[in-house]
Amino acid sequence: QILSSVGQAPVTTLDLQNPEVSIVLNTLREVNKAIQAEGWSFNTERHYKLTADANTFKIAYPTNALSIDTHRYQHFDDFNPVRREGFLYDRNEHTYEWKDGDDPRELTCDIIWYWEFSEIPPAVQAYITARAARLCAVRMVGDQAIYALLQENEIATRAVALEHETAQGDYSIFG
Repeated sequence: QILSSVGQAPVTTLDLQNPEVSIVLNTLREVNKAIQAEGWSFNTERHYKLTADANTFKIAYPTNALSIDTHRYQHFDDFNPVRREGFLYDRNEHTYEWKDGDDPRELTCDIIWYWEFSEIPPAVQAYITARAARLCAVRMVGDQAIYALLQENEIATRAVALEHETAQGDYSIFG
């Protein structure tokens, strides 16, 4: 779909030796991660429990997590976790150890997960594809007319994705 939107022939296999296919696939992966990092209802979990290892008191950073923060109403500003060397590191206490006295600490976190493209809602897939197509047009073609058409398509698909988000997110004025 992306290749055809920039005037290239579509492919049936992912031959990464083909430079156009490689550019498109890398762009799609970049855009997928960037859009998911915004945090949508389908990939955000609140009140997710992470428990420190009983021996090391470390908490391994989940491999498919894009961001983790402690839940603000559970832990307030007590901790400031970031990812370092595959583990959660507390910038407030300057330590990898998460313990409460001699016991492993359990953190209540808000996590934005990264999901493979096939696992996300079709409305968001369409938005990711549209943005990737626009970026590929810039990288591969440079034609302003194609860029403008793809930009309009991206705006329309983002609107559909946001409508899906508002329907799924059960948002209200009361939070």
